[in-house]
Amino acid sequence: MLHGDWPSTMQSIAGTVAIAVFVVTFLAQAFTIPSESMEQTLLIGDYLLVDKLCYGTGGMWGHLLPYRAIRRGDIVVFHYPVNPAQDFVKRVVAVPGDRIRMINKQVFINGVLQHEDFVQFIAKIRNSYRDDFPRTDAPDYGVDAKWWKQMSKLVEDRQLIVPEGSYFVMGDNRDDSQDSRYWGFVPRENIIGRPLLIYWSSANPNNDLPGSPTAGDRLYHLAYAMTHVFQTTRWSRTLRLVH
Repeated sequence: MLHGDWPSTMQSIAGTVAIAVFVVTFLAQAFTIPSESMEQTLLIGDYLLVDKLCYGTGGMWGHLLPYRAIRRGDIVVFHYPVNPAQDFVKRVVAVPGDRIRMINKQVFINGVLQHEDFVQFIAKIRNSYRDDFPRTDAPDYGVDAKWWKQMSKLVEDRQLIVPEGSYFVMGDNRDDSQDSRYWGFVPRENIIGRPLLIYWSSANPNNDLPGSPTAGDRLYHLAYAMTHVFQTTRWSRTLRLVH
């Protein structure tokens, strides 16, 4: 490369960085599945590409871009209401105005039984709070205290009423999911987008490290994954659309 070409090279690099920043900021975001709560739909080690544009509010771009409302059954990535620094992924079960009730793990929305073929049940021991939600007589272990107080005010005829601007979400792995049953609604402004694609899936994710992995642990696992990519990749899940 001639020294005289460096201004155009720097301009090209700056342009590439600007495009990458724009895509990450406005259009898409990478996300890694951190827990078992969405099994078998999403597994630990799945790497997702999240569409941040689909739930836009419309406005002047509404006629040009494919915006749409958040629907029941959508899988969404959102800022965890209790700690917005963390991002979670769950499935929307109820939207504003809905009345939700669970009877023996079965979900009823506005009195209608929901047929959820994507749900997994693994627990052999019954839990009345988790399985017959909402229960206002006694909270289960792990229920957020603020949510416990709020929930009792929104229950009518044993049904929880979802307020305007809020969404009720649960994991597909219903018996092992810390979700809206335990910490409450997801505000509309917390929702980032919906997963589009599993662009890679690794059978050796960082999440299998015991306790809190250090930076060195994560670096080791990243190096291992990069050098054993063909052995660790779940090829049947890679480049799979998310439903």
